[in-house]
Amino acid sequence: MPNLKTFTYLHRSVSLSKPLLPSSFPPPILPRRFLPLRLAVAGATSSSVSTFSSSTANMPPISVVEHVVLFKVRESTDPSLTEAMISNLRSLASLGIASYLTAGPILRRRSSAAEAFGFTHLLFSRYSSKADLATYSAHPSHLAVVKENVFPICDDVMAVDWIAEVDVDAAPLPGSLARLTLAKPRIGTAAAELVKAIDGIRGSVPDSVQVSYGENFSPARAKGYEVGFISVFPGLDEAEAIEGNEEVEKQKEKVRPLLESAVVLDYLVPSPVPCI
Repeated sequence: MPNLKTFTYLHRSVSLSKPLLPSSFPPPILPRRFLPLRLAVAGATSSSVSTFSSSTANMPPISVVEHVVLFKVRESTDPSLTEAMISNLRSLASLGIASYLTAGPILRRRSSAAEAFGFTHLLFSRYSSKADLATYSAHPSHLAVVKENVFPICDDVMAVDWIAEVDVDAAPLPGSLARLTLAKPRIGTAAAELVKAIDGIRGSVPDSVQVSYGENFSPARAKGYEVGFISVFPGLDEAEAIEGNEEVEKQKEKVRPLLESAVVLDYLVPSPVPCI
């Protein structure tokens, strides 16, 4: 079982149709000012949202801090305790520190390393700065959730943080599929070299896919995985459609020789609930 030291800075292939665990959790809370574009613009159609997204292409990138935590819930855990953990993790969005926060069951594990770790749940959040992430980490409400809801039922936890340059700081839309890749460089390969290779993948994916990646700056909790990468697809179909894409596969071939291991997971973004 993880110890207190592990969690004090905690912030800080499976069937396509079935999640690893039931997803009957209450939806996450999302601060009103960070509602997804389609929710924030009254009466917006899918085409108008696409136009807005494409209009940001020439805007300067925005620097954000990404924070991902993976949880391995003990198999014998009562489902009500698992639901309580997810519900309380999601409630941390109401602190108003994270620009975005979501948590829930992992849809599927896509790599042998992911299967070996056996993680069952994921928390993904975004911050404007490292200082905001540290504030979230030390907040009494966060520490209480860790102590009361995470400690008792989790056998393992892994966390990775990185700074990314994104085109637009907007929350993923409900129903989006977030594909997380945590990469461990091969011995003799620097994390910066791996990040540079990933640049090629970013340029080969469709504009509809939001991409974020960077070097992990919290090594103590990352099990040697030094690079985080998230691709957010409009939905499951779009994520599957990119498999086998010639240009994407070409770029992946450049990355593979640099890798010792990769944890690859899919997460389906649930619907948020605005703060009143």
